[in-house]
Amino acid sequence: MAEILSDFLVETAQGYYCSYGDFFIDPSLPVEKAVISHAHGDHARPGHRYIYATAATIAFMQERFSSQPVHTYESIPYHVPLFFGPVEVTFIPAGHILGSAQILMKYQHVSYLYTGDIKNQFDPTCEPLEVVEADVLITETTFADPAVIHPDPVEEIKKLSATAHPIMLGCYGLGKAQRITYLINQYCPEKTIFVHHSILRMHRVYDRLGLVPLRYEVYQRKVMRDGQHKIYMVPPITFNNYFRAKNVLRAFASGWKRLQQHNDIELYISDHVDWMDILQLIDGVKPREIWTVHGNGHLLVKHLQGQVVRELQKMM
Repeated sequence: MAEILSDFLVETAQGYYCSYGDFFIDPSLPVEKAVISHAHGDHARPGHRYIYATAATIAFMQERFSSQPVHTYESIPYHVPLFFGPVEVTFIPAGHILGSAQILMKYQHVSYLYTGDIKNQFDPTCEPLEVVEADVLITETTFADPAVIHPDPVEEIKKLSATAHPIMLGCYGLGKAQRITYLINQYCPEKTIFVHHSILRMHRVYDRLGLVPLRYEVYQRKVMRDGQHKIYMVPPITFNNYFRAKNVLRAFASGWKRLQQHNDIELYISDHVDWMDILQLIDGVKPREIWTVHGNGHLLVKHLQGQVVRELQKMM
């Protein structure tokens, strides 16, 4: 059995670095070669000399980062190997948002799977999570807590139909907003969705590249005052700035309990795996070792006694 290299992927000041292939994954600072798992701002940033990502991720990045030269992007389809020297890299659907990818790396007969952010809940607006076997699972631990079990998103969204009152609905503009739009379209068809201008940009990319059609309208001043069954979808900064908004009910779509406080409607809809999802993922990947990132993995370490579980090695 080939040896697992404990320094195959390390955390540096720039981001996660693979010295064996000389590339970074989701770097936070400009680098020579950046492999991007998905287009959320904490994973995808501009300034790199070369960017490797799925076509949808590149489309979102181009919408956000107009100064990044077009020739620096290279679109990589799912399941098509890309080589960085001796390291083979393959994108696997992650189920997080449209275009999101797990990054499967193979070197010297050992496979390392970096999940990035992943979700296995129902979501037709993006490619579903695909589980592949690997020797090392490098998994996110955003909700790696036995106390966190995400509810059924369909039952959560149906809460919005309990009132005809106008609703101000906060959510992240990329991925979550499109998923919520689809769920409302399907399960609260009486509702009319009006989207904030910053969300509109991402909706239009989905209209062009997405897997399902979305029904929505562009927000206009005073629109929430006229009639019932209207939802104004806004990004977090707008939601927080209008905490005293009158004549609307407030809801924020998130898996975080702290973001449900002081709202009129609790809406627990997350785009990350919960505790049971992570355990199911581990069963499917069948790793010899588990490395944790993006959260606190101490509860997972405690739960999986006897299995090699550790935080991704840091390089100062």
